[in-house]
Amino acid sequence: MRELSQGSALNCPVGGSSVGPVPGIDVVADAGAGRRLILVGGGARSGKSRFALERARALGQRRVFIATAERSDDEMAVRIQHHRVERGSGFRTIEEPVALPEAMEEAGLTADAIVVDCLTLWVSNLLIKGVGPSELVARFQRLEAAVLAARPHVVLVTNEVGMGLVPDTPLGRQFRDAIGNLHQRLAARMDELYLAAMGVLLRLRPAPVELVPLTRETRA
Repeated sequence: MRELSQGSALNCPVGGSSVGPVPGIDVVADAGAGRRLILVGGGARSGKSRFALERARALGQRRVFIATAERSDDEMAVRIQHHRVERGSGFRTIEEPVALPEAMEEAGLTADAIVVDCLTLWVSNLLIKGVGPSELVARFQRLEAAVLAARPHVVLVTNEVGMGLVPDTPLGRQFRDAIGNLHQRLAARMDELYLAAMGVLLRLRPAPVELVPLTRETRA
């Protein structure tokens, strides 16, 4: 588990920009609310990562960002630096590609709000490391337990990958099915659900279903 200084982070590589505030979020009102469990999903460059960061900023002053991406090549290193600049200060950052529940438990000792970005890469990392179906279910159960037991607010970022073509490899199909199952498991537990697509962000829960305004920077 690698911990970085405040302001250093990697957003999910398919996530959006993180510059500037998101309209429609009342920081003062949210700061005193009860604990919130939040899931933000969507497509590539949809604004979901930036929205998740702003949601966390609205929920508390002591914030932890858990990045699940691995520094696998030079291009990824460039992405890391880019996101460091985008995010600015205000988050203690932990890089943990595999032991996500444990990272959440550690972060929960001191944080008011935790952002996990993203679940998609975490599942991918597990599959690439050879985690089998039964162990994968156990990992999902462990994550769900960590989320439910967390004292801070929790904001989870993920990619919706089930709307495209059926993957042409067994591993690809296993990944699609696994992340879909994880989404269903976690969504049933969330206080807030958001879906980003086609340049807009839709709040699914709590009711009523409605659009959340996004700025030009969010859609970048």
